[in-house]
Amino acid sequence: MSDTTENPIRDAITEAISEHDVLLFMKGTPERPMCGFSARTAAALDALGKPYAAVDVLPDPRIRQELSSLSNWPTIPQLFVNGELVGGCDIVTEMYESGELAQVMGVQPPSDAPADAPVAAEPGAPPLQIDNKLA
Repeated sequence: MSDTTENPIRDAITEAISEHDVLLFMKGTPERPMCGFSARTAAALDALGKPYAAVDVLPDPRIRQELSSLSNWPTIPQLFVNGELVGGCDIVTEMYESGELAQVMGVQPPSDAPADAPVAAEPGAPPLQIDNKLA
């Protein structure tokens, strides 16, 4: 297989990373995260108040596969700031608590920000519902 093989999903991921200052690849959406790690990462970003884009990796398993191949990071969520991988939930949480995340994102931490990273509004998002189209 040559390097010139077209890969529209990889191209779309690369384009999304380059077009957004802050981009979170997650399970679910910021409004409806589908795992605790994605929920906690989105909550930390929400607490900083800077707008960010999010991509739900669940609708197409190829998104997660191509993303992990591009970033060399095996888990979701993955946060990118200014085109660079910051990390997953644990790293984002640590950076939030140290103030480094606000610095990397170019914002002032809110004066009323908790010392610990915020937890998801709803611990334990509901399980993903799959429509049975076989019946």
